[in-house]
Amino acid sequence: MASRPTVHDVAREAGVSLATVDRVLNARSGVRPATARKVEEAMAKLRYERDIAAANLSKKRFYRFCFILPKGPNTFMRGLEQEVGKIAEHGPLDRIEIETIMVTAFDGIALAEVLDAIGHQKFDGVAVVATESQAVHQAIEGLRERNIHVVTLVSDHPTSRREHFIGIDNEVAGRTAAGLLGRFCHAPSGKIAVIAGSMLLRDHMERRNGFERIIRNEYPHFSILPAIEGLDNSDRVELLLREMLEQNSDIVALYSLGAGNRGVIRALEKTGKAGKIPVVAHELTEHTRTALQNGIFDAVINQDPGHEARSAVRVLKALVDGRPFLNAQERIRIDIFMRDNLP
Repeated sequence: MASRPTVHDVAREAGVSLATVDRVLNARSGVRPATARKVEEAMAKLRYERDIAAANLSKKRFYRFCFILPKGPNTFMRGLEQEVGKIAEHGPLDRIEIETIMVTAFDGIALAEVLDAIGHQKFDGVAVVATESQAVHQAIEGLRERNIHVVTLVSDHPTSRREHFIGIDNEVAGRTAAGLLGRFCHAPSGKIAVIAGSMLLRDHMERRNGFERIIRNEYPHFSILPAIEGLDNSDRVELLLREMLEQNSDIVALYSLGAGNRGVIRALEKTGKAGKIPVVAHELTEHTRTALQNGIFDAVINQDPGHEARSAVRVLKALVDGRPFLNAQERIRIDIFMRDNLP
């Protein structure tokens, strides 16, 4: 097997010194444009591929990343926080430093202030659970202007200059939930209750939109009630859902597209609806798992927080190194769990 070309081969082919090749590889000044082109042409001819890991090791290169996550009782987010913590524990072995910053959930102004502050620190990249607001949009723009790489996590901000989104296709998730409930619910007509965290989160908006589209087009005999915005607070969800269930005796199904599922469970139990209407929820946590096992929930749509945390680090490293990443590896799957296939 032929050996891989080295910088010595590139220097020979281009007729330049090793120092010149090094300057071109590291985009340093002091090389004439014509000479730089000769080096680039030599690399292309020889199919030279730089060993990024070795180069970073020789320069004692550390990657500094920041994860910005919402604080609060959201069980899925606390699981995501734990997964980021696991990577941070082993990060020094891979020359990675990770800092996690917690921000009040659904507060676009607070999130934008944190992003602005990060812009003045020496981070290479940021992974953020984004809130849909102009202030956050501008803060992301500011980070990119400072050459800090940005990926969104779980909830996207596609109109900004973020470079990649790491999470499930939330509109597809909403469509999936509608298909499941449409098949589970055998009532000839009735209303569907929807519980969200906040419509300030794009993932919740997209899930709602996908859900409505399928129900409207394929199950028109059902109507959808205005969404309860529970703000991921179980007590608030319980109170508002109990009121809705008591005021609407013709609710025949329920879609919980955000957090606060402990409140959903309590409201169903206290109104005598538990196990009597089909329920689809999101994220496999200890609470949704128990609800599946007890027959209160019929299906849970899940995304893997460990995969998302690892993917964010891989993508940020690739962006810093200026190299491509494998889209297939970074695609976050939509998992559907029922009582019979719980892991």
